[in-house]
Amino acid sequence: MSADPPAVPAAPAARRARVVVTQHRLLHYRQAFFDRLRDACAARGIELRLVHGQASPAEALKKDTGRLPWADEMRNRIWRVRGVDVVWQPYPRALRDADLVVLIQENRILSNYPWLLHWGVRPGQRVAYWGHGRNLQSAAPEGLRERWKRWFVNRVDWWFAYTESTRAILEGDGFPAERISVLDNAIDNEQFERDLAAVSADERARRRKRLDAAEGAPVGLYCGSLYPDKRLDLLLRAADRVQADHPGFRLVVLGDGPSRDVITAAAASRPWLHWAGVQRGAEKAAWFRAAELYLSPGAVGLHVLDAFCAGLPMITTRGARHGPEIAYLRSGENGFVVEDDAQSYADAVLRLLRDPAEMQRVRAAAARDAGRYTLDHMVQRFVVGIEGCLALPPKGG
Repeated sequence: MSADPPAVPAAPAARRARVVVTQHRLLHYRQAFFDRLRDACAARGIELRLVHGQASPAEALKKDTGRLPWADEMRNRIWRVRGVDVVWQPYPRALRDADLVVLIQENRILSNYPWLLHWGVRPGQRVAYWGHGRNLQSAAPEGLRERWKRWFVNRVDWWFAYTESTRAILEGDGFPAERISVLDNAIDNEQFERDLAAVSADERARRRKRLDAAEGAPVGLYCGSLYPDKRLDLLLRAADRVQADHPGFRLVVLGDGPSRDVITAAAASRPWLHWAGVQRGAEKAAWFRAAELYLSPGAVGLHVLDAFCAGLPMITTRGARHGPEIAYLRSGENGFVVEDDAQSYADAVLRLLRDPAEMQRVRAAAARDAGRYTLDHMVQRFVVGIEGCLALPPKGG
């Protein structure tokens, strides 16, 4: 009887690709995104790790910190330099073998620079950026800080761009188009959509009664932080003109911040203006359902998605210091971007109020776009970008 052939050792299992995303602090509204991204990566045989630090004392006042039990939390070192929090975020030694490291694009994160300058980056390791491409709120867009930021745009292998406007910035800086993933930045609006759907006709009527809004009278809504870049003075001047033309017009302001006194002082002499402070959940949804228009003349960010979810046309101004999400607002289609003066702003509002068919057309387009800019859509685009980056040879430096 012949002897059994010697056993052949099993081939070692191939190591899963490992991707590390770094955040100098974890925001609560990113928790759902990272959970879903981790699951989506695992389904494609990719291990996702998240490394984050802590908020600075100034950032901690915002009370927007998140927690994820599976993330690697490191202890940041933070220095206050000329009014800016400069950060060194340690990186776990156990994750040094990552195939791809994704960094947040911020000048002040000192721990990014060894990666960008390829100090200690092992052969074949990719480095990517995730960001806006520019500080879109900078008072000096051609200043030293922005020139410094541009110098590092091409030091990475891949870019995860917030929106199409970020893509345009990067291509203008010479970054290869085929190495850019446009994420269409979003948050988890599913709960807000459920809250909106749960608002009854009676609850909507109660909100309008609190505003002393007659049946069929138009209600404008502002929702967001109250600070100078939001152009609250322009909002009030434009609302004065609308109210003079439409005496039944009402304006409700949701939010708080350093410019709160601008709103509270105005409300003292304008019975048609109501300040409701910060509202969340069902309370926030009820106010959105009571309104026909979203009035935001200043900086536009992710709140544009709130307007879309509620089917409200957003009206803003061309020269405000907008976030990259302004790319979602297609003027004349799902909202309006107008000139930077109160009369132009008021005229845009009045045109909608005088043309119910146009109002309905724009509201319908806004509601449709709520289904486009979703968290799952953003997750899928991020995963496709990860796979694209891992498949290409490093761009190098």
